[in-house]
Amino acid sequence: MSAAMDTESTYSGYSHYSGHSKKAHRQGRDRHKSPRSKDGSRSEKSVTIQTPPAEPLLGNDASRAEEGQDDNWGETTTAITGTSEHSISQEDIARISKDLEDSVGLDCKRYLGLTVAAVLGLLVFLTPIAFILLPQILWRDDLEPCGTVCEGLFISVAFKLLILLIGTWALFFRQPKADLPRVFVFRALLLVLIFLFVFSYWLFYGVRILDSKDTNYQGIVQYAVSLVDALLFIHYLAIVLLELRQLQPTFTVKVVRSTDGESRYYSLGHLSIQRAALVVLENYYRDFTVYNPALLTASKSRAAKHMAGLKVYNVDGPGNNASGQSRAMIAAAARRRDSSHNELYYEEADHERRVRKRRARLVVAVEEAFTHIKRLQAEEQQKAPGEMMDPREAAQAIFPSMARALQKYLRTTRQQQYHSMESILQHLAFCITNNMTPKAFLERYLNPGPTLQYDRDRWFSKQWTLVSEEAVTSGLQDGVVFVLKCLDFSLVVNVKKIPFIKLSEEFIDPKSHKFVLRLQSETSV
Repeated sequence: MSAAMDTESTYSGYSHYSGHSKKAHRQGRDRHKSPRSKDGSRSEKSVTIQTPPAEPLLGNDASRAEEGQDDNWGETTTAITGTSEHSISQEDIARISKDLEDSVGLDCKRYLGLTVAAVLGLLVFLTPIAFILLPQILWRDDLEPCGTVCEGLFISVAFKLLILLIGTWALFFRQPKADLPRVFVFRALLLVLIFLFVFSYWLFYGVRILDSKDTNYQGIVQYAVSLVDALLFIHYLAIVLLELRQLQPTFTVKVVRSTDGESRYYSLGHLSIQRAALVVLENYYRDFTVYNPALLTASKSRAAKHMAGLKVYNVDGPGNNASGQSRAMIAAAARRRDSSHNELYYEEADHERRVRKRRARLVVAVEEAFTHIKRLQAEEQQKAPGEMMDPREAAQAIFPSMARALQKYLRTTRQQQYHSMESILQHLAFCITNNMTPKAFLERYLNPGPTLQYDRDRWFSKQWTLVSEEAVTSGLQDGVVFVLKCLDFSLVVNVKKIPFIKLSEEFIDPKSHKFVLRLQSETSV
């Protein structure tokens, strides 16, 4: 318990010191950048937004200083923690505000659609009951006696309405998964069909039964039964259009992330473009690895150095003849360009070597920590029940022994912004509670997982925009391309139709597999 309190006090002082250090570092960095901003090379429309409230395990500044540090940095260097920073322009701020306004409009449209559907559903269920009760209320004395036939029809109407109610609840009253930009065409057509159907029944009922005060009550009840039967058939039609039609795979879509080129293939049925986009996004959060912009900084820095190596300056002035020197500098720049693949090769090899080394250190540290946990559990079994340590306290006790190795590995693989200290402690306590192995604990950190594995405040993709040349309510077709955009990247979706397959049969005669082996009796001596 004392170890856990020491750990908490250490991290509290740790974050306090990091705030002052990071402020001084930011001021010094702004002083160095201020001369560049005067010549107009840096855009003036920029603002820095500090997010999120939960502190990551290591700040983003540590990943920028990765290349100039040795493997023993932890013994002589103090790690600086802090909130992550994302710089976006004022145009992005305006776009975000516009998206918020659009989301308010989508909420109003969604609630309006739900209200219309609820009112129409209530009208549908009350209409057969009203058809039966209105003659009993208005001209009860003039009605002809019905007897047992009507009572059987009453039971039939009651059970059919119960079946229709359960089916409607299972098909329509479900939690919406997304707000689509346009209405669902088949759902809207079904609502219009139901409205016209009920309106025509009410019109016929008003003209032929209410005005004339029909006394044949058995015919009136059978009229209500026919309405319920027709509603059941419409519900069956809704199941076919909304659920069964899209089950058979018809198209294959290729989804490519624009930043790193990661791609996946999915099979879809007959869907509209907006519903296909919804299916793609659902699979994206499950199948694609989480988007990590820190992994793209290395390639950008290499490209910047490559472009800087191709610059040629005439130091003798425009009036002097320096063609020979210029040709020599161009040749040197070409040689440097030709050797860039060697720099890339050795840079990737050195990075892989550092990752393997720190991965091995992390695995050893976690195994030793879990071995210590097993020793503590054996000791706790001999103590009184009131003195036993809960999983949270055990996680806080062993976390300092693996914290440095985990920090170094996450910083090397540039995953530090996705794992806060609190999330690591919760995961460690979860593994201890369920008696999981060190390999099960490390599975989350050794390989980047899908987006759903991380907290929502770590996601870079929450608000999406669908861009398509075709109408989003139109169906998928061969060659259709649409784009799903978010703030930092986009998903490019290319649709291909599954080709028609012609399968033929070839008959093989079973007797063709038979053969005769003839052996000669005479053998050579």
